[in-house]
This record gives sequence, structure tokens and C-alpha cells, in this order.
Amino acid sequence: MRYLPLTDTDREDMLAKCGATSIDDLFVDVPEVARLDGPIRDLPMHASEMAVERHMKALAKKNLAAETTPFFLGAGAYRHHIPASVDTVISRGEFLTAYTPYQPEIAQGTLQMLFEFQTQVARLYGCAVANASLYDGSTACWEAVAMAGRVTKRSRAVLSGALHPHYAQVVKTMAQFTGDEIATAQPAITPEPNLETLTSRIDENTSCVVVQYPDILGRPCDLTKLAEAAHEKGALLVVVNTEPVALGAMKAPGEMGADIVVGEGQALGVGLQFGGPYLGLFAVRDPKHVRQMPGRLCGETVAAEGKRGFVLTLSTREQHIRREKATSNICTNSGLCALAFTTHMTLLGEKGLRQLAAENHRLACLAADRLEKVPGVKLLNNAFFNEFTLMLDGKPAREIVRYLADRGVLGGVSLGRLYPGVEALEHALLVAVTETTTEEDIETLASELEAVLTQDNLVEPAQ
Repeated sequence: MRYLPLTDTDREDMLAKCGATSIDDLFVDVPEVARLDGPIRDLPMHASEMAVERHMKALAKKNLAAETTPFFLGAGAYRHHIPASVDTVISRGEFLTAYTPYQPEIAQGTLQMLFEFQTQVARLYGCAVANASLYDGSTACWEAVAMAGRVTKRSRAVLSGALHPHYAQVVKTMAQFTGDEIATAQPAITPEPNLETLTSRIDENTSCVVVQYPDILGRPCDLTKLAEAAHEKGALLVVVNTEPVALGAMKAPGEMGADIVVGEGQALGVGLQFGGPYLGLFAVRDPKHVRQMPGRLCGETVAAEGKRGFVLTLSTREQHIRREKATSNICTNSGLCALAFTTHMTLLGEKGLRQLAAENHRLACLAADRLEKVPGVKLLNNAFFNEFTLMLDGKPAREIVRYLADRGVLGGVSLGRLYPGVEALEHALLVAVTETTTEEDIETLASELEAVLTQDNLVEPAQ
């Protein structure tokens, strides 16, 4: 059967209802230059299902997948081992096909999961309350800036130069529609973050200071003094975390005075999957700020029979309350990704998370020590968790990344790619190491890196 089994009479009746004489009349607003003058050139009209399947598999084989090659990419998206149990749980029909749990009487399982997810995120971040997830880390960052404006009644946000540039760009894009002033900067190419410079940029009009932990160069630092400086000026401290595993080894941002902690939850339970979907985490340290939080909050209650139950306690989006009272209109709850996150966290437990973090750091230290021995390579960081920056002598990092990829090694992220036009970062390579990295992978990267750095000219990469 055809997808739209319409007869000629059906079409004529529909056109008459629209006041059109032909289907082409429905598209008169489309410029002639934008219209097709026939079938798409060089595209077959049809093919069998098996032929299409064969063709798509051939295209897929051209991809260089993370699990098939030495993999050192990070910069906000990380490859970790995901236990098989995670996919088993999230594939259950009760979760896989569930919609937003507006009816608690038939959604207790989903609501309980989200309640436990919130508890895990709040404990991980050192905060009082977390919401039931957001779209992704970058939009969660903007939501924090918007919330800070509501709390402080100010409209100037100061962004650290070492905040992930994609996060900064999302904030600047959204601020165009709210009128907020976004003060940005370039990252300082130093072994440690320059918090003194960031502190000096805070004034009486500042609603919040946004800093990444660890930052885009992989540098962690104590944020206590920055929090104190922000609070002295009446501003909030927003901390962004893109690698939640790091918090198994590092002090939680909320414990250092962060008012709002946001981040990306993809690293736990959610695979890379060639770019998504991802998971936004959002938490506040002060319970008084709960009503200014975006998104949904699940809470615990007692049913009429006296049994423990779960409900949507707060839902502050325009779909549920008056539009002018809404805290957000993009506060999507990434429920299935949240389930994957909380399943992985539950399987790990506190002890397992600490062990996982320790193994990540151990392997990263091995990698940094080995790569620093390569002629023409200098380690920038004084400290790092599982991600660090290498300064490469002679050749732009972007060319070297391309060279390595052509030889089956995904050797890291060129910071020149993230910061186009910033000359100081053209030779900077961001390398991430997780528990999935082997010592053989590290040696392969070191050997290939040494080979390319000793070449006079790079071979033009295959197109």
C-alpha cells in the first residue's frame, strides 16, 4: 500500500477546499530558483531494501569508530565503558516508550527513577537540590545564566575564558533574545587557571561568574576564593562540569561555594553515538533558589493509603504555568539518558565511582609522562584529571590530528579547531584518557606523534 493512498478525486476535493487548481499552486511562495526541475540528479529513483541496506553499511564502514581504534578525544564528550546492564534496563518497554510522567498513578517507576537520579546528581555536585535533567550541558549552562539573572535582578554574566567555547557560544546566542550582557574572554595559555584575572572582571552589575571545572584545557583548581569574591559583589558562582567521573576524585563544586552547578552527564551511561543524544545536569546549593530552577523536579509524597509515592513536585515551564512566569521554554527532560546515567551510577556506587576515577587518572598520568618524552611535545598542565593539553612544536595541531586519523589513531582535539583564529592555540592538542585506553594505545599515539613531528612536510590528507 502506498503511504498516502489518495485517489485523484481525493486530491481534487482537497485542492478545491484550499482554493488551488493544482498542487504546484501550493508552492507559489517558493522562489523558482529553489525548485527542482525534475528528479534529483545522480540519485536512483528507487532501490530494493537489501540494496539500500548494503549501500548504507558500506558508507558506515568509512567511519572510524571509537571502539575500533586508539581513542583520545574528549573536550566535553567522553568514552567510558558502559556495563551491558545499562542497555538492558533502558531497553525495557516501561522506560523506552514512557512519556513525561504527568499521571503519577501510572508512572511510579519513572518518577522513582528520576527522584533517585536527582539525589545522585545533588550528591555528586555537593548541592541541595537537582532537577530531573535538561537537554544537554550547553543549554543547562545558559539556563544557569538566566536563573542567576532572575535571582540577582542583574543582567551581566562574566564567562571564564577557559569555558568550553561551544557552551559560551550557546550562552551568547540565547542572550541575544533576553538582552543579557555576556562578557567573554580568551583562555590564558598557562599551566594553571588565572582566577585573579577572572575575579577582577566581577563588578556590581554582575549576575554570575561562569567557570568550568576542570576547564577546557583540563586544568582543575580550588574555586573557594572565586566563590567568595563573587558573593562579595552579590553575584552567583556557576560551575560547569563536562566530565562527571572527575568528581569521583575531586572536590564537589557545591562544597567550594558554587551556587549553581551544571554539566553534561553523557560520560556515565550514555555512549558517544556519533554526537548524541546527551544529558543536561542542573543543581543548586541553596534550597531557597529551587523555585527559580528550570525544568522539572520529582518529589516524594505519601499516598492516600499511607504508602510512599512519587510525583512531579515542580514543573516551571511555559507548558504548565503562565508563559510570563515560566523559567524556561527549552527545559527538555532527557528521561531515557537520565535513566542510563542513574543505572550506571547505581551499578558503580560511591566506591566504584572513586575506583573508576582513580583508574582514569592513573592512565592519564601514564599517557602524559610518555607523550612528554616525544621530541617537540610539552605538557602545559601542572595538574589534570583525565584530560590535559599538549603544546606541539612546529606543526599546527589540526594538521597533526588529521595525519593521525588517517593512520587509525584519534589522537585528541585540536584547540585551534575550537578557537579558530586564536594563534596561541594553533599548536595546542587536548588529549583525553579514560579506563578504555590501554597502555598499548598510549604507546601507539606516542609513536605516531613522534613520526609526524619529525617529518618536514605533512602528507595532504585523503579527501
